[in-house]
Amino acid sequence: MFQLGKTIVSEEILENDFVCNLSACKGACCVEGEAGAPVEEEETKILEEIYPKVKPFLRPEGVEAIERQGTFIKGEDGEWETPLVNGSECAYVTFSDNGTAFCGIEQAYNAGEVQWKKPISCYLYPVRIKQYQEFAAVNYHKWHICDDACSLGKELQVPVYKFVKNALIEKFGEKWYSELEEVAKDLGH
Repeated sequence: MFQLGKTIVSEEILENDFVCNLSACKGACCVEGEAGAPVEEEETKILEEIYPKVKPFLRPEGVEAIERQGTFIKGEDGEWETPLVNGSECAYVTFSDNGTAFCGIEQAYNAGEVQWKKPISCYLYPVRIKQYQEFAAVNYHKWHICDDACSLGKELQVPVYKFVKNALIEKFGEKWYSELEEVAKDLGH
């Protein structure tokens, strides 16, 4: 681990390779797991604000879950997260004809209906941020459903931090990311 500003960063984001392979996993990260996607405090307001424009992109089951539970919920861990449909997939998920999961928020963004792509936790994945009082921990989250993404990343030689470059810049800024690249270079990654 190393420190960059007010973050403690795991070297695993430099050492591991990753490129999402939707054709293999079909977006399982939006469907599997025990909770919705983590949502930051400021993102709760965005979800409320954009919901009317995102709603037409969602499945009826997702709309029903959101309208019953809210655009975000407090999870068992006390943190904000997206609601789930029947305790399974994210309420904001949609499915293609071949069963691949896509983000309805991102579809609304791509259609120019909203200016927000999706929760930063989704945009950053497989990087997870844990906010503490004095710093943020930046970690690599290894999940078996992403084995194909790890294989594709290794084949294409794309380390995690490069795969999520735009999301890391959105979260921490250009200067922070430039410093991360320098650390990666210094460590031989």
